[in-house]
Amino acid sequence: MVAPGSVTSRLGSVFPFLLVLVDLQYEGAECGVNADVEKHLELGKKLLAAGQLADALSQFHAAVDGDPDNYIAYYRRATVFLAMGKSKAALPDLTKVIELKMDFTAARLQRGHLLLKQGKLDEAEDDFKKVVCVWDAELRELRAECFIKEGEPRKAISDLKAASKLKNDNTEAFYKISTLYYQLGDHELSLSEVRECLKLDQDHKRCFAHYKQVKKLNKLIESAEELIRDGRYTDATSKYESVMKTEPSVSEYTIRSKERICHCFSKDEKPVEAIRVCSEVLQMEPDNVNALKDRAEAYLIEEMYDEAIQDYETAQEHNENDQQIREGLEKAQRLLKQSQKRDYYKILGVKRNAKKQEIIKAYRKLALQWHPDNFQNEEEKKKAEKKFIDIAAAKEVLSDPEMRKKFDDGEDPLDAESQQGGGGSPFHRSWNSWQGFNPFSSGGPFRFKFHFN
Repeated sequence: MVAPGSVTSRLGSVFPFLLVLVDLQYEGAECGVNADVEKHLELGKKLLAAGQLADALSQFHAAVDGDPDNYIAYYRRATVFLAMGKSKAALPDLTKVIELKMDFTAARLQRGHLLLKQGKLDEAEDDFKKVVCVWDAELRELRAECFIKEGEPRKAISDLKAASKLKNDNTEAFYKISTLYYQLGDHELSLSEVRECLKLDQDHKRCFAHYKQVKKLNKLIESAEELIRDGRYTDATSKYESVMKTEPSVSEYTIRSKERICHCFSKDEKPVEAIRVCSEVLQMEPDNVNALKDRAEAYLIEEMYDEAIQDYETAQEHNENDQQIREGLEKAQRLLKQSQKRDYYKILGVKRNAKKQEIIKAYRKLALQWHPDNFQNEEEKKKAEKKFIDIAAAKEVLSDPEMRKKFDDGEDPLDAESQQGGGGSPFHRSWNSWQGFNPFSSGGPFRFKFHFN
């Protein structure tokens, strides 16, 4: 007869839950097996389910022979032995499973039952204690503290979550989980967990103080992200600067805030600022793909094509399936090639993000400066004619949204070589064809001929 309060008595109260754990471990443990062994295991499993025990046993024998270190093969063979009533044969297999995988609770539980039947009470109790401790909230909390000190917060969170369910009104567990998530930079989960603490005790001082901090930070981040979605990058930058001021002691929020500020500067076409902040992020996290992509885009605006290519290639090493990276790299390579030919932005002396008004203004100034009628010397006049044609071509491309987009994507719409199907460039013509062209209109022929004295 089992004494009240003994290990086996306590085990009885949680045994239905243990059976669920057995099934979970049994189904989730199959990994690292070779193809032949896997076939034997799968076929044996089907035969066992069909009640064909002898045939199933043969398959598991083969699996053990094929991989002597596969604990699943031993475990399933032990299961068949137990189904056949051969508990003595099952015991060595269960012991082997525990040798190979000490935390395999299902095997330890079954071995404990066999040892109990054989009257080996001390050995059985040892197995049962190791199983039952999984449901000991205090031990879970102690192990969580060890994980925290070892720098493994996510393992600590796992134990604390279990402890919060095993012990009623465990506000301390919820508080610790919330603070751990907060330190990891997961403000949303931190807020969720601290709310659970306050549901149990609305006057909990530490939970309430932490709740106010997390809620404030969460609101700032949500607001900043909404501003980014609306394209209000300057306002979003200001919000993320507030995030860093609100929580200066947790480095994760500083890094994430700078990463988003880097993104805002890049999208807002402020390349100098973007390159500076993105570089700060990459000093802390050299493999930060988002910062690499945003800095690459800023480099493109600054016409630093080699640097952009290098950033895109580094980003691609860490995320080779990212279409944005692939397209950005291709664009950077096209622009590098294009820069070695005719660059309409350089011809007009404007930045790549120049507005149409700036382009027209630069064009008019240069057209006036390089109009061939300004030059009397024949050699100088020929040089001016070529320069004027380039200026006119640059204005034609950059003032037309469709043509400009093609050029920005690395394709020269006036270059016959870059146009599929050929046909020649509309600007590959002589100075005579530009006679009468008005540099001070938005396009079209002169209504009068322009001369200089």
